Amino acid sequence: MTPDSINTRDSHLRKFQKELSAGTVSLALLAVLGTAGEPMYGYQIAKRLEQEGEGVLSGKQSALYPVLRNLEGGGLLDSFVEPSVAGPPRRYYRITEAGREALRGWSAAWRATRDSVDAVLQGVHALHLPGEAI
Repeated sequence: MTPDSINTRDSHLRKFQKELSAGTVSLALLAVLGTAGEPMYGYQIAKRLEQEGEGVLSGKQSALYPVLRNLEGGGLLDSFVEPSVAGPPRRYYRITEAGREALRGWSAAWRATRDSVDAVLQGVHALHLPGEAI
């Protein structure tokens, strides 16, 4: 492979990962907050995503806040601010009942989509050449 073809391949991969991530972050945030025993602030949520998502869902912590605000604006999350002894006040998020309902529906849609894509991709491994990245 030439350096230009590698750059093009990497560019396509980054674009695909960005598009894929855009639709899954909201689901992952609802899942984290849906299984949390208590409200969580942004850094805690980011760390949980990093741990449970095996690094795949980790990214810039600041990128989570617009998604959290959007989910809150849609009535799927509530938030409140509490003072912090170790710095600025923290905004804590918790899932609402509407958020739990959305999480159930989105989880089912995710599983159906994942299963469909997995079925289509079953033959892909047989098509690549040894040493070629898929």
